[in-house]
Amino acid sequence: MNKFLKMPIFLLLVVISCNKPETDGNIELWKSEVLQTEKDFNDMAQEQGLVAAFHYFAANDGVIKRNKKIIQGKAAIQEWYQNDVRPNEMLTWKPAFVDVSNSGDLAYTYGNFVFTSIDSTGAQKENTGIFHTVWKRQQDGSWKFVWD
Repeated sequence: MNKFLKMPIFLLLVVISCNKPETDGNIELWKSEVLQTEKDFNDMAQEQGLVAAFHYFAANDGVIKRNKKIIQGKAAIQEWYQNDVRPNEMLTWKPAFVDVSNSGDLAYTYGNFVFTSIDSTGAQKENTGIFHTVWKRQQDGSWKFVWD
């Protein structure tokens, strides 16, 4: 091949390989999907309870940390909530921040939560804090948490 043709072909290949695909529009779309998933998760917790919500939104390999203990897997998460959550306990939350990977397969959120319970005297108690959730896109396109 002629050396005059090699240089333009080489430069073209360099430009093509360095060209970053446009993801900004996708990232904003994916962020809105994750925020909607967080809203749906919170809404289900209010309407159907924590057991149903945490089971539904957990990935099969999801993990939660509760009471200095790691609970791994969707079935174990459901069992923990069935055994440790009382009917008079409520959890509400809202993300203050969301970010998504450039590939659109992982995301994370954090924000504030309020845990409300009623003690044995009938007094309502509130515990507030900050949550952090890691989300993973599933094969069907939905988002499920892998860490909460």
